[in-house]
Amino acid sequence: MRNLVTEADIVTHFAAQSHVARSIFDNRLFYETDVLGTQAVANEVLNNSPRIERFIHISSSEVYDTASTVPMSEEHPLNPTNPYASAKAGADRLVYSYWKTYNIPAVILRLFNNYGPYQHLEKVIPRSITNAILNEPLTIHGDGKNSRDWVFVEDACDAIDKAFHCDLDKIKGEVINTGTGRDIEVLTIAHMVLERMNKPKSLIKHVGNLPGQIKKHVSTTKKAYELLGWKAITKFEKGLERTIEWSCTR
Repeated sequence: MRNLVTEADIVTHFAAQSHVARSIFDNRLFYETDVLGTQAVANEVLNNSPRIERFIHISSSEVYDTASTVPMSEEHPLNPTNPYASAKAGADRLVYSYWKTYNIPAVILRLFNNYGPYQHLEKVIPRSITNAILNEPLTIHGDGKNSRDWVFVEDACDAIDKAFHCDLDKIKGEVINTGTGRDIEVLTIAHMVLERMNKPKSLIKHVGNLPGQIKKHVSTTKKAYELLGWKAITKFEKGLERTIEWSCTR
């Protein structure tokens, strides 16, 4: 880590263990990677200050818990409800504390649910598409009414790119949500996948609720637009079609 940071002008920290269900059964790895790993990166940014121009930390909407206000602003209370979420909240606040204490040039982006080509199969959208291809059940936890704000990967990358290039004075020490302002239920997505792939609805299989499940996430878009000049441009339907097309050609 030390050698890498000494060669950098900008540090962007994506690294995390990122699967809610897996965190329930293997929580130690999540805290080691997400919290202690973030501390290691932040320390090297501090050690190489002021040469490091900016430090962009990739956080997660999972730190919020279920929306108590809609849409969810950056001032929404943090109340993580599973080990993954709590590890991300710990990393998020660690980076903030380094900005407050050491004045490192940090900005925190709280990404809402990403999807798109190349995503790991442990995530709900690629798993649903792959299972439909294989004519295997699309597993839905509970009633599937839990909803998320889904951000196509290219839009998320555009937000990060803008954090690279915008005026640092505008974003230093800030927390910025990157979401679309629209939420869609997991069950609705399963139906959309099956309809677009001409598969029967009978493939949907409901199982027990996942512990620590979030019921609703939907982001405000105001701060991201004001500070980064960023707004998601890919409608979910189009992003899903592109993801299905990519998956079917692998």
